[in-house]
Amino acid sequence: MDISLSKLPWWGQIAAFVLVCGGAVYGFYNFFVADYNAELSLKKTHLTSLRADINKGVATARRLPEFQAQVTDLEHRLESLRNVLPEQKDVADTLRRLQGLATQSNLTLLRFTPTAQKAQPLYTEVPYQLIADGSYHNLALFFDRVSKFPRIINVSDISIAAKPAQSATSTITTTLIATTFVLNDTAGGRGGRGAPPAR
Repeated sequence: MDISLSKLPWWGQIAAFVLVCGGAVYGFYNFFVADYNAELSLKKTHLTSLRADINKGVATARRLPEFQAQVTDLEHRLESLRNVLPEQKDVADTLRRLQGLATQSNLTLLRFTPTAQKAQPLYTEVPYQLIADGSYHNLALFFDRVSKFPRIINVSDISIAAKPAQSATSTITTTLIATTFVLNDTAGGRGGRGAPPAR
């Protein structure tokens, strides 16, 4: 069977030409253009994501001076807090300070005993049992000085007993727990959360 385009009528030749061209276009689209469009769409998505990241970076860079000011402010606050909440345990220093406050208040410390420490997430409670000799007035002066002391010292479990033999400056014996706080080694730079209770 001999098939030739020249034997077809003119409209048949046009139809055959359109059909061949359509098949060529369809094949070209499926084998080349579709893959290219998919890759182009993926690259556009990636480009959009990169532009969003760049915009975020630019916005963050614009706020950099503000962040630096906040860091500086937090560092100053941390330095001031280190006096209130030291990073190192120093029983001798605490004893010396409490002894000084007691002496200023005309109290005599009879006993100073460290007790079990209690670890918290950011700080450690360091309690001491004190037994002091003096008067009600002197004890009140001691409490007032402790409340104004720069380092945090909580006073609890206060027990007061009148002495059988009293003098003008020695009428009571007091037992109490004085608790100080120290920053944990891993919390020294973070500050903020988990602050110790107010005295």
